[in-house]
Amino acid sequence: MKNFLCSMALLAGLAWGTAGAQAPASAQAASAATPAAAPAVGGIQGQNIFQVKPDASEEPGYAQQNNGERAKVQPGNNAPMWRQVGEGVTGYSSLPKSQAPEAGNLIQPFVQYPGSRVTNAGEAWRQVRNQWIIPYGGSLLLIVAGAIALFYWRKGTMQLHGAETGRKIERFTPFERSAHWANAIAFVALAISGLVMAFGKFFLLPILGGTLFGWLAYALKNLHNFAGPLFAVSLVIVFFTFLKDNFPRRGDLTWLLKGGGMLSGTEVPSHRFNAGEKLVFWGGVLFLGAIVVASGLVLDKLIPGLIYERGTMQIAHMVHAVATVVMMVMFMGHIYLGTIGMQGAYKAMKTGYVDEAWAREHHQLWYDDVKAGKIPSQRSSSAEPAGEAAAAKPVQA
Repeated sequence: MKNFLCSMALLAGLAWGTAGAQAPASAQAASAATPAAAPAVGGIQGQNIFQVKPDASEEPGYAQQNNGERAKVQPGNNAPMWRQVGEGVTGYSSLPKSQAPEAGNLIQPFVQYPGSRVTNAGEAWRQVRNQWIIPYGGSLLLIVAGAIALFYWRKGTMQLHGAETGRKIERFTPFERSAHWANAIAFVALAISGLVMAFGKFFLLPILGGTLFGWLAYALKNLHNFAGPLFAVSLVIVFFTFLKDNFPRRGDLTWLLKGGGMLSGTEVPSHRFNAGEKLVFWGGVLFLGAIVVASGLVLDKLIPGLIYERGTMQIAHMVHAVATVVMMVMFMGHIYLGTIGMQGAYKAMKTGYVDEAWAREHHQLWYDDVKAGKIPSQRSSSAEPAGEAAAAKPVQA
């Protein structure tokens, strides 16, 4: 009788290990009484942590234990249990489904993201990030930065071909400049923090050390999360503020085909914004901006009603990273031409005014409309040009 009971106990342990779950006796009785009941959830459904022996591996014969024997001292530490975990079987979790929809799954199902092998989703995301986004995205940024530096070294700042007249035209109103600067500051904060989080371990970690780099990355991560919504709001304001003057017009295609005359030295006539600026507006601000903002809001968990599963976050991260790299590359050229690349361009965004000679040379069609009275030379409510524009006006005694 004793041998019979021992045999039955051993068979019960093997059956429990194969199922990969430990259920209360009442639950087992209920399932036996109702064969048509729903299948049992995988994983450990209840265990007193003080009864688990973490040093069970030091016991003699540990390696020879069968699944049933091992389950008595280390519940869940058996081959069938971990086989189910690797297959993505949903285990038991006391967390609410609405807050933690994947709490019962340790390993995601198999997928194949673009650029990855067929493997579980977590490993597929890691392959895309480490084998594609990081190396090729970083290379693209370095190539564009090097090309801009080479162009500046060979060409230098684009200077005016004629002398300034001292007569000013208001190019940007105070509201337009405020919207642009808010968007630009948020973009720079996001770009710097994003670059450190993505590439910092390669060029900053060896210099700063783990502790200092950890604090820096933590601070920049929080800056990134808070600057993101500011960038989103300012991007919408910038879009509607400059929409009117960025619609395609006659001559834009000619400007693109001639590269704006940057290599030839002869400016191609354009309206208030040339075709290159319109390309940045529609491609960078609208298209890429919408993708970056939408994916960033998902990563910040700011989309109401969305279930934030790991697969959703992985796809959002890959889309966010690719779109951000392309946006930074596009805006690098815009920042270059708006600062050191063109004489008077930065002053236009700083003070709001440009000299008539600058307007005539870089935006001749816009200058012609101003001189013809189609566009007022003073568009803001202030009666006098600010800064250097005011100083340029002669003072009568």
